[in-house]
Amino acid sequence: MSVDDSCVLALDAGTTGVRTRAVFLDGRPPISSYREFPQYFPQPGWVEHDADEIWQAAQATLTDVLARLPQPPSAIGITNQRETAVAWSRSTGRPLHRAIVWQDRRTAPRCDELNEQGALPMVRERTGLVLDPYFSGTKFEWLLHEGGVQDNDDLALGTVDSWLLWKLTGGQVHATDPSNASRTMLFDIRTLAWDPELCDLLHVPMHALPVVLPSSGRFGVTHATSGITAGIPVSGIAGDQQSALFGQACFLPGMAKNTYGTGSFVLLNVGTNCPPPTEGMLTTVAWTLADGTTTYALEGAIFVTGAAVQWLRDGLQIISSSAEIGPLAASVDDTGGVYVVPAFTGLGSPWWDPYARGTIVGITRGTGRAQIARAVVESIAYLVRDAVDAMTAASGTQLHDLRVDGGASVLDMLLQMQADQLGVTVRRPADQETTALGAAFLAGLAEGVWPSLQAITDQWHLDAEFTPEADRTLANTLHSQWLRAVERSRG
Repeated sequence: MSVDDSCVLALDAGTTGVRTRAVFLDGRPPISSYREFPQYFPQPGWVEHDADEIWQAAQATLTDVLARLPQPPSAIGITNQRETAVAWSRSTGRPLHRAIVWQDRRTAPRCDELNEQGALPMVRERTGLVLDPYFSGTKFEWLLHEGGVQDNDDLALGTVDSWLLWKLTGGQVHATDPSNASRTMLFDIRTLAWDPELCDLLHVPMHALPVVLPSSGRFGVTHATSGITAGIPVSGIAGDQQSALFGQACFLPGMAKNTYGTGSFVLLNVGTNCPPPTEGMLTTVAWTLADGTTTYALEGAIFVTGAAVQWLRDGLQIISSSAEIGPLAASVDDTGGVYVVPAFTGLGSPWWDPYARGTIVGITRGTGRAQIARAVVESIAYLVRDAVDAMTAASGTQLHDLRVDGGASVLDMLLQMQADQLGVTVRRPADQETTALGAAFLAGLAEGVWPSLQAITDQWHLDAEFTPEADRTLANTLHSQWLRAVERSRG
């Protein structure tokens, strides 16, 4: 048995499936296993998961990876789809209702009601969030008051990380970390504790909520009844976007990451002091380390980035596969004055305008497929700049660099334009599975596998970097024209 065989497992429980990934210390290729689970749509706007099916997918992928390891892992880290609400019985370990997924909109009328009652300022100040059905608090309330879940000593409420931790530890540990707790609308991000007044407002019993422990630190060990090898420490937990920030080694204030997925999530490390509520942005706990140090982040949500490329493919049929967008967009030097604002579902950060609609402006007889494709790629860079500009202005934290992952980060042209728009270097890592890496790093740090944040930084390897043009005149001119196009799409 060689010390080089040591590894840490990341259990990455996403919205459509679960992946287990073994991250080796010697940098060899990871061992990975993935399993999808069903999605349920009982009514328009409702999205549910069966928590047992999530656990079965987790169990299957963990078993598969453990069987292929040369020696047992040093630790397990969990990262998860955030805000999804689970209710289960402590005595039986069975779910009491299907989990209500983060995408679910059933509590929108309740959020409107709370807003009319004047609850928003308190929610903003204490949680860093806005009143929206996205977050877990109103989902827990719905489960108890309309979902038939009984409030008694047997009740456990939590997000997906807490559910998986409970199952892994054989029902011994009901806990979560501050990054997940900060997405519930029940947690005071300054005192790092459940807020009695918010719990009272949403009629959520505090006795049913998990204990909040540091994101990096030992939560418990796997139990024989879990069906997984017993005695493995579970030592890291973080919500998926915060985990990706950690996996990108964004440990200093001013370091940021953007995931170019269907939409995009930009997170900016703003250091250890919690900033005041910021218009158009969410304030969130990034992570808490074992020594109690808490790092905060500002989060910008952009609803449509990769989805705009899918629209070119499926809606307009300008391209037949997503891979064509790069070469087509790069075949022209500019858009010829065309701007596409992809506000298909409204605009997210920093505008938060649900009534905005998609717009194409500046079309002439000379406009063709290539100009529209390029305008879509450019729109992604502008949307990210809008979010980052709002974050840096509000927090007073200067952007150091932007680390990127997700599907569209393969587009060199996009990343060069992103660098020009932001005026900072954009860096793409060799390993794009940054969410899983973050969970592994948090767990490994707690168990001394990586002795320090510097040791984790040394594990981060560059694939490509893009430095901005020294003269920002053109970038700023293009961006000011973009803002005019955004005004036309709003309301």
